[in-house]
Amino acid sequence: MSTPKQPYRDPLERAVMEALGEATGRETRENPVLAGTGGPAGNALLTAWTGLVLLVVSSAELLTLFNVRGLISWHVALGALLIPPAGMKTASTGWRMVRYYAGATSYRRAGPPPMLLRVLGPVVVASTLGLLGTGVLLVLLGEERSRHTPLDLAAWRVDWVTAHQAFFAVWVGAAGLHLLGRIVPALRTTMLNRPSTRVPGRWIRLLWLVVMAVAAAALAVVLVHADASWR
Repeated sequence: MSTPKQPYRDPLERAVMEALGEATGRETRENPVLAGTGGPAGNALLTAWTGLVLLVVSSAELLTLFNVRGLISWHVALGALLIPPAGMKTASTGWRMVRYYAGATSYRRAGPPPMLLRVLGPVVVASTLGLLGTGVLLVLLGEERSRHTPLDLAAWRVDWVTAHQAFFAVWVGAAGLHLLGRIVPALRTTMLNRPSTRVPGRWIRLLWLVVMAVAAAALAVVLVHADASWR
């Protein structure tokens, strides 16, 4: 059951305390279990497992930044591996949001995330898609064409490499805050304090994860073979 909310003096304090409460596990949201796909509980499981996959692969990708030139193939491969889980996590959280605002009883009962995470969510999604999208574009264009200047902003010459770096700067901050707010709930949902009642839809979720893995591997092979100019 959800932990009762405490009264706060102003909206900002309320937003901060709600985010901290969920991030530390002091406050939890109820995820009703439904037949078939599992409902909000099944959605929460799929989102949490996908988020943990993203965390592991993103951490490995960040390590390649210490020597991008020397590890360019690894950098491209790991970046490609991030695309399917990023898309799946965006889709699963988007589905939950749509069901909530459409008035589905079970999702209304589960409730929305804390306000700060709702505000941060679009920034995380936009920066992630921008980072991965420009990364794929860099590979497809090649090094020489990627350094052409498609946009001039006053004294700033913005090429595709600069755009990729800018999305990365935004993503690091937004994803870091998102991780602080979500890592404890994700671990509790998947590995710690797991409920005794099995959530229906296990094989459907497993199938989605397998499809995600196969798509990621195929995309990695394709992009690594297309990054010759960067090597």
